[in-house]
Amino acid sequence: MIDIADLRLPYAVPTVLLLAALVFKSPAAIRSWRNPDSRVTWFVMLSASAVFVSVAPASLHKINTVTGVPNLAAPWTYSLLMSFCCSCMTMIITWREAPSPKRRRRIHWVWAVHAAIIVTLWGTFLLADLHTERIYDLDTYYANTPWMREHIVLYLLAYAVSTLVCAGLIWTWISEVQSRWLKAGLVFLQVGYAFGIVFAVAKLIAISARWAGTDWDFLSIKVAPPFALLGASLVGLGFLLPVCGPFLQTWPREQVTYWMLRPLERSIRKATPSLTKARVGRWAPLDLRLLQRRQHILDGLLRIAPYFDHSLYHQAYQATSAQRHEAKARGLAGAFAVRDALKACAEDTPRAAEDQPSRIGAEVTDHIVAISCNLRHPRRVDRIRQRLATTESVTANV
Repeated sequence: MIDIADLRLPYAVPTVLLLAALVFKSPAAIRSWRNPDSRVTWFVMLSASAVFVSVAPASLHKINTVTGVPNLAAPWTYSLLMSFCCSCMTMIITWREAPSPKRRRRIHWVWAVHAAIIVTLWGTFLLADLHTERIYDLDTYYANTPWMREHIVLYLLAYAVSTLVCAGLIWTWISEVQSRWLKAGLVFLQVGYAFGIVFAVAKLIAISARWAGTDWDFLSIKVAPPFALLGASLVGLGFLLPVCGPFLQTWPREQVTYWMLRPLERSIRKATPSLTKARVGRWAPLDLRLLQRRQHILDGLLRIAPYFDHSLYHQAYQATSAQRHEAKARGLAGAFAVRDALKACAEDTPRAAEDQPSRIGAEVTDHIVAISCNLRHPRRVDRIRQRLATTESVTANV
């Protein structure tokens, strides 16, 4: 078991973030598994998380130790990297093109090519003669070793080509994108891929220097890894932004609205216990639970319409509109009239006059959030009754 504390901060931060996103998105991915976008998004996060967990020095040593094969972490990590590149390219194609047989064939080719690269990586590794474990300088240390040389060059060239292809697909498409979240994600992707190219070039230069008999290992050991980490982090963020951005934008507001509507829903359910309760589990998507709560409230208002005193509502609105903004006055007057209607409904004493509307209008239904919030403060609502009583007393004396 890899301890996150052993991953070191540069590896731990993106790993934790990606794992958190993976866990968070997994239920939605399972529910919509037939949707190609959901599957690819989930696989991008899974492969990115696996890469970050595996490339940390502690993880590389653990893989070699557990398997008992020196440097087995190399093909393992490079295979995960190829899977990540494959899922990234698939995601971009899925975003760019509408579903069609042509898109399906293109995605199949992407997977077939990357799968062939992974098979070749394992084949060259098995043919190579590797006895000394190298964690930090494997690429340059074995740069002249038969078959391992081909192994290293293959993964670097494949990574560079895949990165360039993804960057090219984005470059020719980004000007057509209208969604700000998708465009922001594509910008992060472009910057991340640029860092990835720097990583591959630094590695290839260091290996070429070894072939020429020169020691430029610092490019591979010191320069390349930070670019790889930052580039992969930006690429992961670029894919997460279009998926999680709209959710993070609406979720806090929907969560607040959901809880703000709770007092009104509980009051309606208490006064009208025969209403059918929503059959939505607590782990259902928030937007569905919010929709059910709104619908339950509107159904409840429809049932208490015969008990709703419209004249009382208008009196309460007139008493509060002079001191409050219209929306706040509507919410407070609505809370006063709805509470009166709920009490009448519980006592089964209709209060609406025959000449009044038989339905509760938009002046109430459009302000159910404000009404629910005021029901949470009964003293605030009670002051309206006192104000109305004072107004009636003054009118009577006049």
